[in-house]
Amino acid sequence: MGIFSRKNTTTQSAPAAPAVAGPDLTALTGDYAVDPAHSTIGFVARHAMITNVKGGFGDFTGTLHLDGAEPAKSTAVLDVRMESIDTGNADRDAHLKSADFFKTDEFPAMTFRSTGVEVLGGEEYRVTGELSLLGVTKPLAIDLEFNGFAKDPFGNERVGFTGKAEILRSEWGLTWNAALETGGVLISDKVKLTFDVSAIKQA
Repeated sequence: MGIFSRKNTTTQSAPAAPAVAGPDLTALTGDYAVDPAHSTIGFVARHAMITNVKGGFGDFTGTLHLDGAEPAKSTAVLDVRMESIDTGNADRDAHLKSADFFKTDEFPAMTFRSTGVEVLGGEEYRVTGELSLLGVTKPLAIDLEFNGFAKDPFGNERVGFTGKAEILRSEWGLTWNAALETGGVLISDKVKLTFDVSAIKQA
């Protein structure tokens, strides 16, 4: 099944429908640039054991090479500027940029480089690769859903994906925490990552 195959909703008992010519999905094969104006990279962490704090990054670049016929040949590259972290609170953002967390003066970027793509079925895929943060590189698997393709009013050919992953931040050296009087810790080790990606095909 190709990376851009659409789901077949025809049941075996239904009468055969007349053949309708569809778009040549293999034509989507090519190089794409992530459009940061229409894409988001976010995260969610548990705070004080009772609620979630959400944030994201406003400055990032990325490229995709998509192969509609052989998904395993597709690749992804992502570079995130850590100074662009935004949780909606200036004091918290300053703390996250400090030596307690991301040390953005010393480690200005977080990067992801894919190493493989697996078809899970339907529109679902798993992209495996290496996430580098704070000078530590470890494997990361991102589950993606292909949302489709379209040509926008400006003539750009776009593809869209949503994705999610989970990490233990301590594995990348993010170990700062504080104990709570009621038990537990201030910030969860598990962090959920979210991706909404719109990418434009390059000439």
